[in-house]
Amino acid sequence: MSTKLSLANLGAISAPASIPAYQRGDLTAGIVHFGIGNFHRAHQAVYLDDLFNSGRDRDWALIGAGVTTYDAAMRDKLKSQDYLTTVVEQDVGKSAARVTGAMIDFLDPSDRGAAIEKLADPSIRIVSMTITEGGYFIDPASGTFDPEHPAIVADAKNPADPKTVFGIILAGLKLRRDRGIVPFTVMSCDNIPGNGHVTEHAVVGLARLADDRVFADWIAENVSFPNSMVDRITPATGAREIGHCEQTFGIADAWPVYCEEFKQWVMEDKFTAGRPALEDVGVTFVDDVAPFELMKIRILNGGHAAIAYPGGLLDIHFVHETMEDPDIRGFLAKLEQTEIIPCIPPVPNTDIQDYFKLIERRFANPKIGDTVARLAQDGSNRQPKFILPSTLDRLAKGQDVQGLALVSALWCRYFEGRSDSGKAIEFNDASADRLHVAAMKSRGNPLAFLELRDIFGDVGTSPVFQKRFGEALASLHAKGTRATLKAYIDGNLA
Repeated sequence: MSTKLSLANLGAISAPASIPAYQRGDLTAGIVHFGIGNFHRAHQAVYLDDLFNSGRDRDWALIGAGVTTYDAAMRDKLKSQDYLTTVVEQDVGKSAARVTGAMIDFLDPSDRGAAIEKLADPSIRIVSMTITEGGYFIDPASGTFDPEHPAIVADAKNPADPKTVFGIILAGLKLRRDRGIVPFTVMSCDNIPGNGHVTEHAVVGLARLADDRVFADWIAENVSFPNSMVDRITPATGAREIGHCEQTFGIADAWPVYCEEFKQWVMEDKFTAGRPALEDVGVTFVDDVAPFELMKIRILNGGHAAIAYPGGLLDIHFVHETMEDPDIRGFLAKLEQTEIIPCIPPVPNTDIQDYFKLIERRFANPKIGDTVARLAQDGSNRQPKFILPSTLDRLAKGQDVQGLALVSALWCRYFEGRSDSGKAIEFNDASADRLHVAAMKSRGNPLAFLELRDIFGDVGTSPVFQKRFGEALASLHAKGTRATLKAYIDGNLA
């Protein structure tokens, strides 16, 4: 028999799971967070829960916010269980549940006026976000803010009625400035290189587009946008996770979070209105996040991108199963060791080879249940951030890019829409239609896929890359995915 997750039922839940050591009434809000997805609830919310459990900084509780229909659905689920979340940490030989209570409210996504007013509340000192790589209005090829995106153009024309997260943040900052309230810190928690800089460019850029240069300059001079590196493998929730939570722990949670045991957060200590003492619960504060961020994005996120498409083409469902496949694991190891890791500069107090061994173990964790389909989604945003920068670095040095070009060719082959066995592939990408068209054209003209200039940029025009991409794609078409991976591992691809 299961127990519905709620504040009233925490006593009954305390046997199978750890529960908050604090009372809800002990908490007051200090953070508004946009994008209450699984990663946020497995990461930032867990760090705060740890801090509150230690008796510290209970005036930094979370209020959820969002602008999408997904946010509205998540609000309904969490509101029905008093904003509590069951977080299940999974590792080999371990499966442990905890209930976190760091969130105390969730703003109605349809009431943007209420959200703006909440941002003007002096008690709110941080506005944070996990809105995915695609939520930052970045031009994929240039990696910079896209001022011509229709949603940004709309908010610039009507700043009093914003529809985007950045438009709401801008309106909240304007109220604080006009009322003489210290501005909040804007803290990105997404996997984007220089996520603080990217966020600042979006907020300041939107202010300039709204023809308010004085306000834009005020933001640039008075608001902090710390860079951070965040890390925890957190699969999507589905019936499998909901059922496991209920059957294993007896907790009826409408949307539990399953994640690995490992987590990491490295952040610049740059805040305009104070911050919680997160260093007491494992967050590393540094002067420069860039080396940690580059290592993680290239090795972990790039590694995920590398194994996703051969996994999909070989009908593999779970990520740990790709690591059990000797050809995919061998491909990943050679790619990382010969092309990705050599491009990564030293990282303070870190052995990069040890880091890669850790990544291999994390990918191979059979308890996580992470799916190949999740890794393969949103490639039009992820490839330019996780794979193509390594490609560009090597091309600039006159180095070979055979393995990285193979990653891009596998992505192209994936978007033809059928696995090697003929099984239909379900796409999950905002650019899926044009990717599919370009991939099908590439069956006759291998370079057609590289004509997606907003994605490939200068990489797509490199003769070296074009040659390697063409060789890889030709092999995938003629020999199939497995034989192509074997040829690359053995040094016989070209």
